[in-house]
Amino acid sequence: MEAVARKICIIGDFAVGKTSTVARFVHNAFSEKYLTTVGVKIDTREIDTNSGPVKLVIWDIAGTDRFSAIEFSYLRGAAGYLVVADGTRGHTVDVARRLRAEARERYGEVPSVMLVNKADLADEWDTDEATFDSLAQDHAAVFRTSAKTGDNVENAIRTLAEMVAG
Repeated sequence: MEAVARKICIIGDFAVGKTSTVARFVHNAFSEKYLTTVGVKIDTREIDTNSGPVKLVIWDIAGTDRFSAIEFSYLRGAAGYLVVADGTRGHTVDVARRLRAEARERYGEVPSVMLVNKADLADEWDTDEATFDSLAQDHAAVFRTSAKTGDNVENAIRTLAEMVAG
């Protein structure tokens, strides 16, 4: 069976770990070097889902706290969103919520999962359980992830892949 391609956009504020999350998922790699994404970076990985093989075309969009016309154009045609925040910087959860709302307003309802990244630094988190409960109302699933260790990255992205595969 031939894989069906699905465009997935990863969105969130700057330095929340979007690029590191994609690198962990696609290449099983992590780098301590911080490199700012300019514009968009595209990676792919094919995975098996319950509906058959899916080629995820992941658009890693530069971190921002508000979408410009350019970022909105990158979101066009997305089958799903990976929305990322940094658990050590609670305000990035608010930014993620705003970006998700802006995307919904522009393109309608698109499946999304929320990744609260940097679980390896959980003792430094600035995010509480009430926040996680409220995030679950806007997203199909909420994951505590670590791009550094790989914790829950695969699970989070596979969850979205299952949602968009069919």
